[in-house]
Amino acid sequence: QVQLVESGGGLVQPGGSLRLSCVASGRNFNTDNMGWFRRPPGTDQQFVASIAWWSGRTAYASSVKGRFTISRDNAKSTMYLQMDSLTPEDTAVYYCNGPLVGDQGPGAYWGQGTQVTVSS
Repeated sequence: QVQLVESGGGLVQPGGSLRLSCVASGRNFNTDNMGWFRRPPGTDQQFVASIAWWSGRTAYASSVKGRFTISRDNAKSTMYLQMDSLTPEDTAVYYCNGPLVGDQGPGAYWGQGTQVTVSS
C-alpha cells in the first residue's frame, strides 16, 4: 500500500519559516518526479514545487521561487519543503504528491495534508 505522510505544518508569524516533510512508503519513487501542492482557503489547488527523485532537478511556482526550497533524502525516502519569508498568502493545506506528470502535473498518490497558517 502506497503511503505519503506529511508533517511539519503549524502556525507561524509573517516572515517566519517552516519545514515540511513527506515520507513515502509502499512504492519506489526513485525514477519519478515528486512534488508539493497547496490549497489556500476558498481557492483551487496550486502547484508549489517539484523535484526529480533521481537527479534532484527542481521546479517552483513563481509565487514561491526564492523563498521555498524543495529537497529529498533518497535513503530516508523523504521529501522536504523548506519555507522561508512566509506571508499570509502562503496559508494553505500543503499536500505531498507523486509521481507527477511532467514537472507540475499532479499524480495518483496524495498525502493527507498538513495545515500551514501564517498570521500575526
